Amino acid sequence: MSVSFQTLSFLASPAAEALAARDELIRIYGDVPARDADVIVALGGDGFMLQTLHSTMNSGRLVYGMNRGSVGFLMNEYRTDALRERINAAVENTFRPLRMTTTNADGTSDTALAINEVSLFRQSYQAAKLRVEVDGVVRLEELTCDGLMVATPAGSTAYNLSAHGPILPLDAPLLAMTPVSAFRPRRWRGALLPNKVTVDIHILESEKRPVNAVADNSEVKSVLHVRIAQSEHMTARILSDPDRSWSDRILSEQFED
Repeated sequence: MSVSFQTLSFLASPAAEALAARDELIRIYGDVPARDADVIVALGGDGFMLQTLHSTMNSGRLVYGMNRGSVGFLMNEYRTDALRERINAAVENTFRPLRMTTTNADGTSDTALAINEVSLFRQSYQAAKLRVEVDGVVRLEELTCDGLMVATPAGSTAYNLSAHGPILPLDAPLLAMTPVSAFRPRRWRGALLPNKVTVDIHILESEKRPVNAVADNSEVKSVLHVRIAQSEHMTARILSDPDRSWSDRILSEQFED
Protein backbone atom coordinates (compact mmCIF):
# COMPACT_ATOMS: atom_id res chain seq x y z
CA MET A 1 0.00 0.00 0.00
CA SER A 2 1.14 3.57 -0.57
CA VAL A 3 0.69 4.56 3.11
CA SER A 4 3.10 3.33 5.75
CA PHE A 5 1.36 2.21 8.95
CA GLN A 6 3.56 2.31 12.04
CA THR A 7 1.51 2.69 15.22
CA LEU A 8 -0.42 -0.42 16.22
CA SER A 9 -3.03 -1.15 18.86
CA PHE A 10 -3.54 -4.79 19.85
CA LEU A 11 -6.99 -5.98 20.91
CA ALA A 12 -7.78 -9.55 21.95
CA SER A 13 -10.85 -11.64 22.62
CA PRO A 14 -11.19 -13.12 26.15
CA ALA A 15 -9.81 -16.47 24.92
CA ALA A 16 -6.54 -17.44 26.62
CA GLU A 17 -4.82 -18.04 23.27
CA ALA A 18 -5.76 -14.56 22.05
CA LEU A 19 -4.65 -12.86 25.28
CA ALA A 20 -1.30 -14.65 25.19
CA ALA A 21 -0.79 -13.57 21.57
CA ARG A 22 -1.58 -9.96 22.49
CA ASP A 23 1.05 -9.98 25.26
CA GLU A 24 3.64 -11.48 22.92
CA LEU A 25 3.00 -8.95 20.14
CA ILE A 26 3.06 -5.99 22.53
CA ARG A 27 6.49 -7.10 23.75
CA ILE A 28 7.74 -7.08 20.16
CA TYR A 29 5.99 -4.05 18.65
CA GLY A 30 4.76 -1.92 21.52
CA ASP A 31 1.18 -0.71 21.84
CA VAL A 32 -0.76 2.53 21.66
CA PRO A 33 -4.40 3.28 22.57
CA ALA A 34 -6.83 2.35 19.81
CA ARG A 35 -7.81 5.99 19.24
CA ASP A 36 -4.17 6.86 18.41
CA ALA A 37 -3.31 3.85 16.25
CA ASP A 38 -2.84 3.70 12.48
CA VAL A 39 -4.09 0.10 12.53
CA ILE A 40 -5.92 -1.99 15.10
CA VAL A 41 -4.75 -5.60 15.22
CA ALA A 42 -7.62 -7.87 16.30
CA LEU A 43 -6.66 -11.23 17.81
CA GLY A 44 -9.38 -13.85 18.08
CA GLY A 45 -11.99 -15.40 15.84
CA ASP A 46 -14.59 -14.12 13.40
CA GLY A 47 -16.95 -13.03 16.17
CA PHE A 48 -14.30 -10.81 17.71
CA MET A 49 -13.44 -9.40 14.28
CA LEU A 50 -17.09 -8.41 13.75
CA GLN A 51 -17.15 -6.82 17.21
CA THR A 52 -14.00 -4.83 16.41
CA LEU A 53 -15.32 -3.70 13.01
CA HIS A 54 -18.53 -2.48 14.64
CA SER A 55 -16.61 -0.48 17.24
CA THR A 56 -14.33 1.17 14.64
CA MET A 57 -16.91 2.07 11.96
CA ASN A 58 -16.44 5.61 10.61
CA SER A 59 -13.38 6.10 12.83
CA GLY A 60 -10.93 6.13 9.91
CA ARG A 61 -8.96 3.30 11.52
CA LEU A 62 -8.26 0.04 9.71
CA VAL A 63 -8.51 -3.41 11.27
CA TYR A 64 -6.03 -6.23 10.61
CA GLY A 65 -7.08 -9.52 12.12
CA MET A 66 -5.00 -12.57 13.03
CA ASN A 67 -6.66 -15.85 13.87
CA ARG A 68 -6.55 -16.90 17.51
CA GLY A 69 -10.04 -18.40 17.40
CA SER A 70 -11.68 -21.33 15.65
CA VAL A 71 -12.84 -20.74 12.05
CA GLY A 72 -11.12 -17.43 11.36
CA PHE A 73 -12.57 -16.87 7.89
CA LEU A 74 -12.20 -13.10 8.31
CA MET A 75 -8.74 -13.36 9.82
CA ASN A 76 -5.18 -13.54 8.52
CA GLU A 77 -2.74 -16.23 9.59
CA TYR A 78 -1.18 -15.66 12.99
CA ARG A 79 2.56 -14.94 12.82
CA THR A 80 4.71 -12.69 14.95
CA ASP A 81 7.42 -11.88 12.39
CA ALA A 82 7.48 -8.81 10.11
CA LEU A 83 4.03 -7.67 11.18
CA ARG A 84 4.41 -4.04 10.09
CA GLU A 85 5.65 -5.18 6.68
CA ARG A 86 2.64 -7.49 6.33
CA ILE A 87 0.24 -4.71 7.26
CA ASN A 88 1.84 -2.23 4.85
CA ALA A 89 1.47 -4.79 2.03
CA ALA A 90 -2.11 -5.71 2.93
CA VAL A 91 -5.18 -5.20 0.74
CA GLU A 92 -7.88 -2.85 2.04
CA ASN A 93 -11.58 -3.66 1.76
CA THR A 94 -14.11 -0.93 2.57
CA PHE A 95 -17.78 -1.78 2.76
CA ARG A 96 -21.10 -0.48 4.04
CA PRO A 97 -23.15 -2.41 6.59
CA LEU A 98 -26.88 -3.00 6.52
CA ARG A 99 -29.07 -0.89 8.76
CA MET A 100 -31.92 -2.70 10.52
CA THR A 101 -34.80 -0.64 11.87
CA THR A 102 -37.50 -2.44 13.84
CA THR A 103 -40.98 -1.61 15.07
CA ASN A 104 -41.63 -3.65 18.19
CA ALA A 105 -44.69 -5.11 19.89
CA ASP A 106 -44.16 -2.93 22.99
CA GLY A 107 -44.36 0.25 20.90
CA THR A 108 -40.62 0.92 20.81
CA SER A 109 -38.23 1.02 17.86
CA ASP A 110 -34.63 -0.12 17.53
CA THR A 111 -31.83 0.42 15.04
CA ALA A 112 -28.72 -1.74 14.59
CA LEU A 113 -26.04 -2.33 11.97
CA ALA A 114 -25.09 -5.63 10.35
CA ILE A 115 -21.82 -6.38 8.57
CA ASN A 116 -22.85 -10.00 7.88
CA GLU A 117 -26.64 -10.25 7.85
CA VAL A 118 -29.99 -9.23 9.27
CA SER A 119 -31.99 -12.30 10.31
CA LEU A 120 -35.53 -12.94 11.51
CA PHE A 121 -36.35 -16.06 13.56
CA ARG A 122 -39.49 -17.60 14.96
CA GLN A 123 -39.62 -17.13 18.72
CA SER A 124 -41.77 -20.15 19.58
CA TYR A 125 -42.77 -23.57 18.26
CA GLN A 126 -45.04 -21.84 15.73
CA ALA A 127 -43.56 -21.13 12.30
CA ALA A 128 -43.24 -17.46 11.39
CA LYS A 129 -45.51 -15.90 8.79
CA LEU A 130 -43.96 -12.95 6.95
CA ARG A 131 -44.92 -10.56 4.18
CA VAL A 132 -41.93 -9.37 2.16
CA GLU A 133 -41.76 -6.07 0.26
CA VAL A 134 -38.87 -4.84 -1.88
CA ASP A 135 -38.86 -1.11 -2.63
CA GLY A 136 -42.53 -0.93 -1.69
CA VAL A 137 -43.65 -3.81 -3.93
CA VAL A 138 -45.01 -6.94 -2.25
CA ARG A 139 -42.91 -9.86 -3.52
CA LEU A 140 -44.14 -12.51 -1.08
CA GLU A 141 -47.65 -12.04 0.28
CA GLU A 142 -47.09 -14.76 2.87
CA LEU A 143 -43.90 -16.69 3.62
CA THR A 144 -44.18 -19.44 6.23
CA CYS A 145 -40.75 -20.37 7.56
CA ASP A 146 -38.48 -20.74 10.57
CA GLY A 147 -36.63 -17.57 9.55
CA LEU A 148 -35.44 -15.23 6.83
CA MET A 149 -32.20 -13.32 6.36
CA VAL A 150 -30.71 -10.64 4.15
CA ALA A 151 -26.93 -11.11 3.83
CA THR A 152 -24.15 -8.91 2.47
CA PRO A 153 -21.36 -10.34 0.28
CA ALA A 154 -19.11 -10.26 3.35
CA GLY A 155 -21.68 -12.32 5.25
CA SER A 156 -22.69 -14.61 2.42
CA THR A 157 -20.23 -17.33 3.55
CA ALA A 158 -21.48 -17.24 7.15
CA TYR A 159 -25.00 -18.17 8.31
CA ASN A 160 -26.34 -17.51 4.82
CA LEU A 161 -24.21 -20.33 3.40
CA SER A 162 -25.28 -22.70 6.19
CA ALA A 163 -28.89 -22.01 5.18
CA HIS A 164 -27.98 -22.95 1.56
CA GLY A 165 -27.89 -19.35 0.35
CA PRO A 166 -25.60 -18.25 -2.49
CA ILE A 167 -22.00 -17.10 -2.05
CA LEU A 168 -21.56 -13.54 -3.34
CA PRO A 169 -18.24 -12.11 -4.58
CA LEU A 170 -17.09 -9.35 -2.25
CA ASP A 171 -17.40 -6.63 -4.91
CA ALA A 172 -20.84 -7.77 -6.16
CA PRO A 173 -23.49 -5.02 -5.75
CA LEU A 174 -25.92 -7.62 -4.42
CA LEU A 175 -27.65 -8.88 -1.29
CA ALA A 176 -28.78 -12.46 -0.70
CA MET A 177 -32.27 -13.01 0.70
CA THR A 178 -32.36 -16.54 2.06
CA PRO A 179 -35.12 -18.40 3.93
CA VAL A 180 -34.57 -20.79 6.81
CA SER A 181 -36.71 -23.93 6.41
CA ALA A 182 -39.33 -22.36 4.14
CA PHE A 183 -42.62 -24.27 4.33
CA ARG A 184 -44.79 -22.13 2.03
CA PRO A 185 -43.99 -21.39 -0.75
CA ARG A 186 -42.27 -24.75 -0.41
CA ARG A 187 -40.04 -24.35 -3.46
CA TRP A 188 -38.91 -20.78 -2.77
CA ARG A 189 -35.17 -20.83 -2.14
CA GLY A 190 -34.47 -17.11 -1.91
CA ALA A 191 -33.55 -14.19 -4.14
CA LEU A 192 -30.65 -12.00 -5.19
CA LEU A 193 -31.34 -8.30 -4.70
CA PRO A 194 -29.53 -5.12 -5.76
CA ASN A 195 -27.74 -3.69 -2.74
CA LYS A 196 -29.55 -0.35 -3.05
CA VAL A 197 -33.03 -1.71 -2.35
CA THR A 198 -35.07 -1.28 0.81
CA VAL A 199 -36.58 -4.47 2.18
CA ASP A 200 -39.63 -4.34 4.47
CA ILE A 201 -40.66 -7.48 6.34
CA HIS A 202 -44.02 -7.48 8.11
CA ILE A 203 -44.74 -10.11 10.74
CA LEU A 204 -48.19 -11.65 10.26
CA GLU A 205 -50.15 -13.08 13.20
CA SER A 206 -47.49 -11.60 15.47
CA GLU A 207 -49.20 -12.48 18.76
CA LYS A 208 -49.59 -16.14 17.81
CA ARG A 209 -46.29 -16.34 15.91
CA PRO A 210 -43.78 -13.97 17.59
CA VAL A 211 -40.53 -13.20 15.76
CA ASN A 212 -37.12 -11.89 16.84
CA ALA A 213 -34.78 -9.87 14.61
CA VAL A 214 -30.97 -9.97 14.74
CA ALA A 215 -28.38 -7.66 13.14
CA ASP A 216 -25.09 -9.57 13.53
CA ASN A 217 -25.10 -9.98 17.33
CA SER A 218 -27.74 -7.35 18.23
CA GLU A 219 -31.11 -9.01 18.90
CA VAL A 220 -34.54 -7.39 19.21
CA LYS A 221 -37.40 -9.49 20.53
CA SER A 222 -41.04 -9.51 19.39
CA VAL A 223 -40.81 -7.32 16.31
CA LEU A 224 -43.79 -6.33 14.17
CA HIS A 225 -41.93 -4.85 11.21
CA VAL A 226 -38.30 -4.81 10.08
CA ARG A 227 -36.81 -2.45 7.49
CA ILE A 228 -33.42 -3.36 5.98
CA ALA A 229 -31.34 -1.06 3.79
CA GLN A 230 -27.66 -0.46 3.16
CA SER A 231 -26.30 2.32 5.35
CA GLU A 232 -25.50 5.47 3.40
CA HIS A 233 -23.07 6.92 5.92
CA MET A 234 -21.32 4.11 7.83
CA THR A 235 -18.24 2.25 6.57
CA ALA A 236 -15.96 -0.46 7.95
CA ARG A 237 -12.37 -0.99 6.79
CA ILE A 238 -10.47 -4.27 6.96
CA LEU A 239 -6.98 -5.35 5.83
CA SER A 240 -6.10 -8.78 4.48
CA ASP A 241 -2.85 -10.34 3.30
CA PRO A 242 -2.52 -10.23 -0.53
CA ASP A 243 -2.23 -14.02 -0.73
CA ARG A 244 -5.39 -14.48 1.35
CA SER A 245 -7.67 -11.61 0.40
CA TRP A 246 -11.37 -11.67 1.21
CA SER A 247 -12.21 -11.82 -2.47
CA ASP A 248 -10.00 -14.89 -2.93
CA ARG A 249 -11.45 -16.57 0.15
CA ILE A 250 -15.02 -16.06 -1.03
CA LEU A 251 -14.15 -17.33 -4.51
CA SER A 252 -12.43 -20.40 -3.04
CA GLU A 253 -15.49 -21.24 -0.93
CA GLN A 254 -17.46 -21.89 -4.11
CA PHE A 255 -15.17 -24.75 -5.11
CA GLU A 256 -14.82 -26.49 -1.76
CA ASP A 257 -16.78 -29.41 -0.33
